[in-house]
Amino acid sequence: MAPTPALQSPLIQHDDDWYRARLAAPVGRPRLVLDTDAANEIDDQFALAWALLSAQQLDLLAVYAAPFSFAHRRQEMLAARRARDWPAAATAQEAELLHQHAPRLAHFERRGWALESVELPVFAAPAVGMERSYREILTVFDKLGCASDGRVFRGSAGYLQGLDQPLRSAAVTHLIELARASPAQQPLYVVAIGCLTNIASALLLAPDIAERIVVVWTAGYPSGTAHTNFAFNLEQDMLASQLVLDSGVPLVYLPGYQVGAQLRLSLPEMERYVQGRGAIGDYLHHLFTHNPLWDFVGIDSFYAHSWVIWDVINIAWLIAPDWVPSTLVRAPVLGADRRWQQRPGRHLMREAHAVSRDAIFADLFRKLEAATGP
Repeated sequence: MAPTPALQSPLIQHDDDWYRARLAAPVGRPRLVLDTDAANEIDDQFALAWALLSAQQLDLLAVYAAPFSFAHRRQEMLAARRARDWPAAATAQEAELLHQHAPRLAHFERRGWALESVELPVFAAPAVGMERSYREILTVFDKLGCASDGRVFRGSAGYLQGLDQPLRSAAVTHLIELARASPAQQPLYVVAIGCLTNIASALLLAPDIAERIVVVWTAGYPSGTAHTNFAFNLEQDMLASQLVLDSGVPLVYLPGYQVGAQLRLSLPEMERYVQGRGAIGDYLHHLFTHNPLWDFVGIDSFYAHSWVIWDVINIAWLIAPDWVPSTLVRAPVLGADRRWQQRPGRHLMREAHAVSRDAIFADLFRKLEAATGP
């Protein structure tokens, strides 16, 4: 197993009292930027729309397009298939991949898809994912009638390849400039609902901004669990994930499993509370019924169907932290095997352990209704 890359030393070093103050619940109208792989599936659009509809509570200054690609999942599925077909030769890691991907392999085979050659949109390169996300962000702004000029920026076209190779982009430049202009006592919340490439690159190029930002990120399992983090936001750019956890930057970590996973919506709820609520409501309903991940994950029917709207958890914590109960814990190390490791002397981070699902969606639904009328 490859060693876990690590910074020689954290970008910032403070005592626990500093982190307790920095990681306290937001007050007033928090200033934030949103870093999103908006075209990945459908939850990012809900999160962005809710943030834009919450202008009285949130000061959304900019939105950055993050890269994304499921190409790594194709490679995992190939390894899983080898483990299935030649179990005697399978490594423990390949056996774990088989456990993770067996239903998806079966789905591909039912469809008659050759895993090596089938071209699904989700397998496109990270640069393509970033550009699609950029355009998707603009679409959400347009559906809400919000001006996007000077507020939406393209991010990195790929993933980090080394700690000495930060990726420059319009998003990274804007984040650095905005963070440096932020008052020391009023942190800029960097809300990450995709991989951490843009944020990690900004920290590498301008380590001083770690003193002026708080990263709010949703990804894998709670840090005290032993599970492998098969979590899209974490696994795409492992080096970026490791860097942010090791950098000492104040971090609010919102686990997807099994915290954000409670944020499910059903088709009847979409029809009752979202469809017909203006252009944005109809667009969100369209996304729900035409989810770009369906072909990949193998959903063929709406019967008893629901979908997790993961990324609204970040917006919920900023609007009403009590909706996302959390506590302070020591930041874990992320191993090369995607498992959490606990080590002494690590800095504090804030970690969520529950969500108030009904309160969160009630606020979103009411804002959709108020913005579009009865």
